[in-house]
Amino acid sequence: MEVKVPEVGESIHEVILAKWHKKDGETVAKGDLLCELETDKITLELNAEAAGVLHIRLAEGVSAAVGAVIAEIGAAGVAVNEPVVGVSAEDKERKPEAADVSSLVRSEEPARYEATKKSVAAAEKTPPIPESGFTGDEDGGVRRRPLSPIRRRIARRLVAARQETAMLTTFNEIDMGRLQGLREQHRERFAERHGVRLGLVSFFVLAAVEALRAFPEVNAFIDGDDVVYHDYMNVGVAVGAEKGLVVPVLRDAQRLRLWEVEKGIGVFVDKVKNNRLELADLEGGTFTITNGGVFGSLLSTPLLNFPQSAILGLHAIQDRPVARDGEIVVRPMMYVALSYDHRLIDGRGAVGFLKRIKEQIEEPERMWLEI
Repeated sequence: MEVKVPEVGESIHEVILAKWHKKDGETVAKGDLLCELETDKITLELNAEAAGVLHIRLAEGVSAAVGAVIAEIGAAGVAVNEPVVGVSAEDKERKPEAADVSSLVRSEEPARYEATKKSVAAAEKTPPIPESGFTGDEDGGVRRRPLSPIRRRIARRLVAARQETAMLTTFNEIDMGRLQGLREQHRERFAERHGVRLGLVSFFVLAAVEALRAFPEVNAFIDGDDVVYHDYMNVGVAVGAEKGLVVPVLRDAQRLRLWEVEKGIGVFVDKVKNNRLELADLEGGTFTITNGGVFGSLLSTPLLNFPQSAILGLHAIQDRPVARDGEIVVRPMMYVALSYDHRLIDGRGAVGFLKRIKEQIEEPERMWLEI
């Protein structure tokens, strides 16, 4: 039985064989995890569809087209003489005469999400980062390794965000005291009723929905000479993964209640931890929230998740002295940042958007807890 690279999605044409979990010649059972395949968006696991002896046909670190045969599963005692194709990424550096795998590799860039493919396609034309010309020696303490597909995609998109937009960032600060008190007061009852913990980012998702209603240009993007407005709010929430940041999307966030947002985020975090993210989880976002505060960041200027026009950055909560009613008091404060495409969003709209976020968070009773 041939083991082939499965259809992942219409925007994925090739994968990299990241890791074999079984050895060549090892007996496998149906359902056993065989290998991990890495695309420029997700990592997926491939399981055995039959029992037998595994004969590996593709080495780790080698690219393969969708539909390519990467292994065979045969009956015990049946020899398969076809050689393993390709070498690992590390061996490629030392073996320029490595096997030709051109029949398995497709060089074309994947198509992007249909609704924004024109804008993103333009971004993908961004020239690659030039090589330094440095040829280090590993014996001298210097290593050269190829970027993973996910890291390459992140690099392209970040460069595109700079080159294809007029990006600015505006800031505000939020007193988190009332929200922290509300969470502490209702944490147990909320968990008992809804089966999820009462987090922080979910409040910002709902606050963003209200702000997007008031400032629809923040939920739009530029496509050529047109502005594409969305009547829905697909809010992406950045999640740290082992090989880079991914942004799964809460679809139709304007229809979600607080507990539904919490459950949605929890599902995504679990998928990221277990390499279960699907392409559909990452597509269609219209606005993004990223929380550098979980890493201790006090202040940052988040880069746009191109072709989106804005991204909200959250940061660490710190006790700081602030003026209240003519007195200096210590309050738990958070800096928030909104990076935006100034071609579409003017300063007044950006500042107004952040002020609306601030109002929602500082008066969290506006958001229905459903407890």
